[in-house]
Amino acid sequence: MSTAVITPVNPMAAEGKDTVLAVMRRDRENFTRLVSDPKNWNVNTRCTGWETRDLVGHMIDVMEGYFKNWDAAVAGKEGTALGLPVMGETLNDHALEFRKLPREEALDRFKKDAQKLDKMLADLTPEQWTSFMVYHPFAGPVPAGFYGTFQIMDYGVHPYDIEYGLGNKLATIDEATAGLILPFAFVFWQYTVDEKNAKGLDFTYGLQVDGPWGGKWRVTVKDGKWSAVPEEGDFKGVDALFHYNNAAEAVLSFFQRFPGGSATGDPDVIEAVRHLHFRF
Repeated sequence: MSTAVITPVNPMAAEGKDTVLAVMRRDRENFTRLVSDPKNWNVNTRCTGWETRDLVGHMIDVMEGYFKNWDAAVAGKEGTALGLPVMGETLNDHALEFRKLPREEALDRFKKDAQKLDKMLADLTPEQWTSFMVYHPFAGPVPAGFYGTFQIMDYGVHPYDIEYGLGNKLATIDEATAGLILPFAFVFWQYTVDEKNAKGLDFTYGLQVDGPWGGKWRVTVKDGKWSAVPEEGDFKGVDALFHYNNAAEAVLSFFQRFPGGSATGDPDVIEAVRHLHFRF
């Protein structure tokens, strides 16, 4: 699937389903290729403390967590949500537990889980894509269609982590992959504000992402809260401006792989934005 012919869509809308699934499958194929190579199994990745095998364990963990709450939703029961602040530490612990599995067993389990989730997403009707609510293990109830992009977050970004570990420090992610993830970054930014670092802050900054998957937004940070609205003008009156060359650079910065983009304006505001969100 060539990125040149992928038209930007809203992954949260039913109309975006075909594109989401196509990109998910393409990125999953690339991820599977990298993790299936025996030479990569014990390579240290860009994810601190994780080898390639731990990315496979992570995928088993998250998918099987989805299955549990999906079954609960089908049965009309509420799932459980642990909260985003503990997400990173919990996922790390769970991923490392799968080191006990032999390589072939781990890969087989991952592939079976992936096909199961693929079918679950493919079987969703347009209405279910946006209205069938399934508890995310950490974020709470979200529309079932969101899980397609959650998979893209893993299958799109973790190959970058592996490539980086293999020595390619110029690795990046696909632009359509990043473009589908970007709308979700705005949701997560709202709920990952570090209360300690945000205390007493009151400012606005501009966020500009170039390219067909990008846009312009005015962000307000006040009373420990983060909010963004589309920017129609030239960012008049903002305290700082963050400018990304493309969606890939913005998304890798969102996932805190590096502080990408250029920043101009008040140095104190720029520094505050760089440390405003906790890792998850």
